[in-house]
Amino acid sequence: MTNQLVECVPNFSEARRPDVVEAIKNSITAIDNVMVINKHSDLDHNRTVITFVGSPRGVEEAAFQAISKAAQLIDLNHHTGEHPRIGATDVVPLVPISGVSIADCVEIAKRLGKRVGEELNIPVYLYEEAATRPDRHNLENIRKGEYEKLKEEILTNPNRIPDYGPRKVGPAGATVIGARQFLIAYNVYLTTDQVDIAKKIARVVRNSSGGLRYVKALGFLVDGLAQVSMNLTNFQKTSLARVFEFIRREASRYGVSIHHSELVGLIPQDALIDTAIWYTQMDQFKPDQVLEKKLYAILQEQKESNDFLDDLAAGTPTPGGGSAAAQSGAMAAALTAMVARLTIGKKKYADVESEMQTVLTQAESIRQAQTEAVTQDANAFNAVMAAYKLPKNNPNRKQAIQKAILQAAQVPLSVANLASRTLELAKTAATIGNINAITDAGTAGSLAWAAMTSAGYNVRINLQSLDDEQVCNSLRTELLSIENKGKVYQAQLREQLTIRGGLNLG
Repeated sequence: MTNQLVECVPNFSEARRPDVVEAIKNSITAIDNVMVINKHSDLDHNRTVITFVGSPRGVEEAAFQAISKAAQLIDLNHHTGEHPRIGATDVVPLVPISGVSIADCVEIAKRLGKRVGEELNIPVYLYEEAATRPDRHNLENIRKGEYEKLKEEILTNPNRIPDYGPRKVGPAGATVIGARQFLIAYNVYLTTDQVDIAKKIARVVRNSSGGLRYVKALGFLVDGLAQVSMNLTNFQKTSLARVFEFIRREASRYGVSIHHSELVGLIPQDALIDTAIWYTQMDQFKPDQVLEKKLYAILQEQKESNDFLDDLAAGTPTPGGGSAAAQSGAMAAALTAMVARLTIGKKKYADVESEMQTVLTQAESIRQAQTEAVTQDANAFNAVMAAYKLPKNNPNRKQAIQKAILQAAQVPLSVANLASRTLELAKTAATIGNINAITDAGTAGSLAWAAMTSAGYNVRINLQSLDDEQVCNSLRTELLSIENKGKVYQAQLREQLTIRGGLNLG
């Protein structure tokens, strides 16, 4: 599994034939770098939701194979169920998890939609963040009238023209593909079989009818009980607890109560933590007080560090010295932030708290930038190699090479500048920070010095291949200025280690 993770939560219009559901699931698990983490089938809805995560490329391929398999096995002309649907694969949301953005998921949605339309001959509509029209942002607008209505209107109604694929609907129906943030599918069952009550409550709780923002809701009869079926599209703005209590209050108006509730698929840990805080009134709670969350963060940091070292030791050009320089710079900034935190809040250092707050803010900003530069440096080198591999008769080859080399010089130049700034912050930390952490400030300075000088090597080697002498001179001058400032900060830091720390540095 890669550091880039995308979640995909396709909804399939089948739950009553386990062999069909299993075949669709197997089409997903057959793809490398993809892992199914949840499957939920509802017999009344006749709908299955499969949640899987993986690399962007793996998820894109797995989603296509699942849509293809569902189209082979599900005929909507013979499908019935409580839940609205327009396709065998009804909706395919893509959710950014780690190392990818919502914009990346939009691009995946577009590529996937185009391929499904062209290769499977299935109409595809883009929704949420991938929507090409405002009225297609909301899924319910696209699904209005369901499969039966769409089958008629797609032939004549211009508003029903799909984004990809044919202007006709076959037995597999149409598929809606898009990108969105994490969604919680949450159902609340009432102590009644009167579905009208669930529908009335759904009407007042959902945002589109003037209810709670970020809530979509419908009323159904499921397992002999009235059910309020919901999608919570932003649990941080409208919490699970608030929705639950809203429904409890509305139900009491009709003389019923909540029988139980359920999740469809997965839920972020933070949503449950928010709910626990709300009900227990634990106002002083901090997220890192959760044992498992704290432990996972520590283990994840260790894993990422080990993974980077393994990659660095591998017999491949990237990551290389430039990435190592950025990683050293990130470690230097992290240590500087640590010294600041060990100073802030201490009575002995109350008079310098404001300055150390500034050090902390700047160090954390630099740490993030240097961490991002680890990947940026590797990408820049790969871009140079890709440019050199262009055919020699390509008229744009030389320009592409020069552009890539310039970027390969600018990334380590930025790393050097950030490292020089970290040296200044480490010097400040050693001068006024917690005396018990002065050697940590010194170590931060040493790592920053290594980052600055190592990044400088990478700038210089790339400038040797840059044809524009004016640009070369400008970048060399900027690098020398950065290094000269760094030398001053390094000397001042060593002075503090000697005088204030009492270290004999020779």
